[in-house]
Amino acid sequence: MPRLPGLSELIGLLQKQTEALAQLPRTLADLSGTVRELTAATTSARETIDSAQRMAERLEALVDELEEPVRALRPGLERVGRVLDDPAVDTVPDTLRRIHDDLMPLISGLRQAQARMGSVTGLLRRRTTPEQDDEV
Repeated sequence: MPRLPGLSELIGLLQKQTEALAQLPRTLADLSGTVRELTAATTSARETIDSAQRMAERLEALVDELEEPVRALRPGLERVGRVLDDPAVDTVPDTLRRIHDDLMPLISGLRQAQARMGSVTGLLRRRTTPEQDDEV
């Protein structure tokens, strides 16, 4: 049988078109599933954005509330900073340590002396007789 030129190409093209049409329902189902996933992702993103917006509004309210008191602290903090930058402040720990080392033994000695005086006073009170108390 003689062949017509281009007939086999036409049959090949019709066969490919038929195969493509057969796969069309599956492709549409895949596309539909992808659109549903995209819709869910968009909904989730919108909820996240709404939540972030609420959080930003709360933070803005807090910042507004705290801004004035923090600004009011600035002059005092600058003064404290100047004081702390003074080289004399660096000597404070050593000075306190020396005072502690010098005064603590003195305080301990005073407490011991006070305790001894209390003991001596107690002894003297016990040694007095009732007749001496009447004379005093």
